[in-house]
Amino acid sequence: MKKRFLVEFGTGVDLHGGNVTKAAQKALRDAISHCCLTGLSEVAGVKDAVNTLTLEVKIATPFKERLDVQEALKSLPPYRNITAEVVDGGMTVRGMHAPGLGEGDTITIVNASITVCIND
Repeated sequence: MKKRFLVEFGTGVDLHGGNVTKAAQKALRDAISHCCLTGLSEVAGVKDAVNTLTLEVKIATPFKERLDVQEALKSLPPYRNITAEVVDGGMTVRGMHAPGLGEGDTITIVNASITVCIND
C-alpha cells in the first residue's frame, strides 16, 4: 500500500515554438526543486528513497499528442518508480517569432504535479 507524503506543483513555459515537452520538463523541474524531503528519513525512516518511493506525476498540457512523456520525465531525479498521467490543461498565448529560438510565435504553459508516495 502507498501512503502520500507530499504533493508539489510546478509551472513550465516554452516562450518560442510551443514545445510542450520543453515546457513539461521545466514544470517538473520547478515542482521537484521546491522539495527537500528530510522527513522521509528523519520521520518516516526511509533509507533508500530512489528505490522505495513512488513518484506520481500528472502533466496538464495543451496538445497532449505532442508531449514526449519519457523525455519530460528525464528532468526528474532517477527514481525507479515513476508513474505519469497526461491530462488536458495548460495554456497557449500568442508571443513573438524569434528566429533561431523556435518555430512560430506560440508561448506554451504546462502545469505539473508530483505526488511522493511511501511504499509500505
